[in-house]
Amino acid sequence: MKIAAYIIIGLVVFVMIAFYLLGKKSQKGSAIGLVDGKLAPCSGKPNCVNSEDGTADKFKISPLDTNSLDAVKVAIESIGGKVTQTETGYMSAEFTSGLYKFVDDVEARLDGNHVQIRSASRVGYSDRGVNKARVEIIRSALK
Repeated sequence: MKIAAYIIIGLVVFVMIAFYLLGKKSQKGSAIGLVDGKLAPCSGKPNCVNSEDGTADKFKISPLDTNSLDAVKVAIESIGGKVTQTETGYMSAEFTSGLYKFVDDVEARLDGNHVQIRSASRVGYSDRGVNKARVEIIRSALK
C-alpha cells in the first residue's frame, strides 16, 4: 500500500511541475498579430476561436457587433484582460489564469461595422471552452 501511495504522490508532483513549466512557457510568447491583414487562423487544436471568414466551423464564432476597438478595449479590461498592443484597426490583449499563470491571447481587428475577434491559448491542446466563453463574456460586456 505504501508503494502505491508514493507512486500517486509522485505522479501528482510530476503533473504539477509539468503544468508549472507550461505556464512559464506561455508567459514568454506574444500575440501572433495580423497575417495578410486578417487575424491568424486557428492552429487546429481545440484551444482557439476565431470570427474571420474561412474559419473552420469547430473554431468559428460571430464577430463582435461594434465598430469601436475602444469599446472592445474597455470590455476586455473590465473582465481582467491586459491590453498589450494597439494600432490603427488592431488590438491584442492577454488573459492570465490563476494557479499556473497560463496566458491566452485575445486579438481584435476592425472590419467595417464589426470587430473580428480571435482568442487562443499559447500552449497546450484543449482549453475546455475557456476561449469561447471569454469571447462571449466580452460580447456581453459590450451591450
